Amino acid sequence: MRALIISLKTLLLFTVLTGVVYPLIITGLAQVLFPRKANGSLIVEGNKVIGSELIGQKFDSLIYFSSRPSSIGYNPLPSGGSNYGLTSTRLRDLANARKREFKAKNKLDSLTVIPSEMVFASASGLDPHISPEAALMQVDRIVQARNFDSEQKQKLENIIITHTEAPQFMCIGEERVNVLWLNLEISKIK
Repeated sequence: MRALIISLKTLLLFTVLTGVVYPLIITGLAQVLFPRKANGSLIVEGNKVIGSELIGQKFDSLIYFSSRPSSIGYNPLPSGGSNYGLTSTRLRDLANARKREFKAKNKLDSLTVIPSEMVFASASGLDPHISPEAALMQVDRIVQARNFDSEQKQKLENIIITHTEAPQFMCIGEERVNVLWLNLEISKIK
């Protein structure tokens, strides 16, 4: 009986320590040291939250850069991929349809190689980044839809260049650009 009481007290102690005290300390430290990141890296304009740097959004309009496809409709709650394997007929059909759609939407040549992130959904379904190459492939469509002149087109291309992020820690991943940031910057081009 004594061993049972000691076990229950130990369970209660560690439940309080690891389930209440530790999370409160870590949350408090995060709020003090990294408040922006701890609160989801939200992008706010005026008093309105328009998105997060960390979560992709769908942009359907021709006047904006298109995001990477999402198998979960950009909903962060069920975060996940489609789980289709490389030999899946459904994955092949989806990829071919996305290639055709991207080429048609951006009026690209049939021989143009489409970056993989515009063809395949990310594992989380929430990736907010595309490659600079994928962004540059969309420039002519946006220029035409917004009736930009050559100077404005150059500014748009410069936005892609200046917002291109290096691989993480200079060695993990590839260069990327955040689609939400690009789309916010487009509206600043006069």
